[in-house]
Amino acid sequence: MMHNKIKIYLCGGLLLLAAMAVPARLGAQINKEYFFGKGTGDLIERKYYSAIESFNLLLKVDTGMYDAYYLRAIAKHNLGDTWGALADFNHAITLNPVFTYAYFYRSVVRNSMGHHAEALKDLDEAATLRPELSAIYYSRGVSYFYLQQFDLALDNYNTFLRNNPKAGDGYLNRGTCYLFLKDTTAALQDYERAIAINSFDPDGFSRRGRVYAMQEKYPLALQDFDKAIAIDSNSSLNYYFRAITLYNTKNIAAALKDLDKVLSIDPYNALIYYNRALMHAQIGDYDKALKDYNKASEINPSNVLIYYNRAAVLMEVGKVRDAIKDYSKAIELYPDFANAYLNRSHAKRKNNDWQGARADYDIAQKKITEHQKKMQHDEGSSFADTSRQYNNLVAFDADFGNKEFSSDLLQYQRADITLQPLYHIAIGAVVPAEKDYNKIYFNEALEQWKRQHTRWQIGVLQSTPTRTPAERKQWEQSANALSDSLACQNGMGYFAKASLLSEQNMYNASLNFYKQAIAGEPQNPFYHFAYSVAQSQMIDFVSNIDHQQTTTIVVENHSTSTLQSNHQTVSRTYDYSEAIEELNKTIALLPSFAYAYYNRANLKCHSNQMPEAIEDYNAAIARYPYFADAYYNRGLIQIYMHDTNKGCLDMSKAGELGAKAAYNVIKRYCKTQ
Repeated sequence: MMHNKIKIYLCGGLLLLAAMAVPARLGAQINKEYFFGKGTGDLIERKYYSAIESFNLLLKVDTGMYDAYYLRAIAKHNLGDTWGALADFNHAITLNPVFTYAYFYRSVVRNSMGHHAEALKDLDEAATLRPELSAIYYSRGVSYFYLQQFDLALDNYNTFLRNNPKAGDGYLNRGTCYLFLKDTTAALQDYERAIAINSFDPDGFSRRGRVYAMQEKYPLALQDFDKAIAIDSNSSLNYYFRAITLYNTKNIAAALKDLDKVLSIDPYNALIYYNRALMHAQIGDYDKALKDYNKASEINPSNVLIYYNRAAVLMEVGKVRDAIKDYSKAIELYPDFANAYLNRSHAKRKNNDWQGARADYDIAQKKITEHQKKMQHDEGSSFADTSRQYNNLVAFDADFGNKEFSSDLLQYQRADITLQPLYHIAIGAVVPAEKDYNKIYFNEALEQWKRQHTRWQIGVLQSTPTRTPAERKQWEQSANALSDSLACQNGMGYFAKASLLSEQNMYNASLNFYKQAIAGEPQNPFYHFAYSVAQSQMIDFVSNIDHQQTTTIVVENHSTSTLQSNHQTVSRTYDYSEAIEELNKTIALLPSFAYAYYNRANLKCHSNQMPEAIEDYNAAIARYPYFADAYYNRGLIQIYMHDTNKGCLDMSKAGELGAKAAYNVIKRYCKTQ
């Protein structure tokens, strides 16, 4: 990982709408001019979701519209959906192999995904088609930079800046190239040019400040970080850099204040908790240090440094046994950690375990000797993991990231993402209208059942219908009247009463009425379906009382993944087997019912049967190809199971089909460079 991010340059005509030919009208089916114009207009106004909907309609009637794929790709890219954008740029280029801007923007996407060699091929193709397009040279500079070919990156930025002398981002990126070529003077000059061109861009001050900090010119660095923060007070990164600089000037109180600010912006940043813990420990505030180490370990349980340094604090407060556990955990995560063996040896001596202390000391000496041979006695590396390296504040990309540790050990973030909820059958339901008629889910048996009971306004929903007290009373009176009559023999009256009771969380009574409905019509698949939902809702209701929060899937980047609640690991198991069995009956009676497979997949997920859940989502999608929530949940599980590529593609499809929440997942877990 590198200290400085390279900025992506998008050429002036980002949308290039004027260059797009307006397609001809296709009969009376759809006004293509209208939807093309609406989609491009929405892009200009940054209404990306709406733009995607318009382009979806166009591509449904004309799969040869390369320009619609191109513009939809831009909308997806702006929503952070690089996988979906790449797929659409691929379609556009397949349909039009001389589409220069499609090659150019596909290179931008590929660069953001870390596919820099492929991005270069796209840029070379674009340069062949349009050599005068200066943005190509900027993007080639980006690709060469990330490939660490800094001289070639510099050449391309020089070409770009000759044609765009007022492009501040070009100077920022060229300055960063100079920095990696160890020409600090030239780097500072370019950063200063960028600041002169646009003094309202915080990045110029931030980058120059980091150079001053590297040069230990701390007053100048602080001035620049102050300016960057004044321009953008929500930039957690600049508060972080200022905190490190303040620490280096011995102003720990001010540094802690800045780290507090970072955490108010980014509460799941393990790096900040770790560094704040180091500072608290240094000033002797061990209680706060331990709290921060605990939080850091909760967010990133695979970070060896947290356990190692927390152990030192535990030794300071006399918790020797706990310290030994932490040193042991550090060794488990990094078996070559010589200092951890030495410190555990010391802790074992304190605990009168002389034999264990001697064994740890001998292992440490052996590892030190092995490392000395490997490093040819390089000064400062004799311990393979020096105390200085681990006890000092860790830089943003951390020295250890370039050694034997994973590059994401400290910069580790987590977020809690919930599955899209179950579908249930409600009476008096108003089903949201679908703009695209072809996307409406149709099941003949369901529609026939609804027609038989038109007065009940039956619908399949995810949310509970909103009713006024008067409306609820009216539906309850109708349900009571029917269940008290001879007509109740068909079960509908009991079903209606059960449905209304479920809405009020009166699950035991609701389940009793569902049972009576099933007894009256045991071959009705929808009664079994509704009964399953009520069982599941009752379990979730009890679970929420136990935990005072909803259970979520916690996806942890590149490391472990666990089913957790928002603040604690779920320790109690909830049995969904009866609810699943009712869905089995539903599917046996009506194998075409997509919602039954979807609900069963959700329950299998909650039962930690992930592969089986994916199979059911597959079945749901096969029966309903436009099932956005099924793509969303399948994608989330695949990310959870570390099949990130497939998961991100599913999330892209979910977003394309209208599940806006998918783009939040994409931004968190389908992160690009």
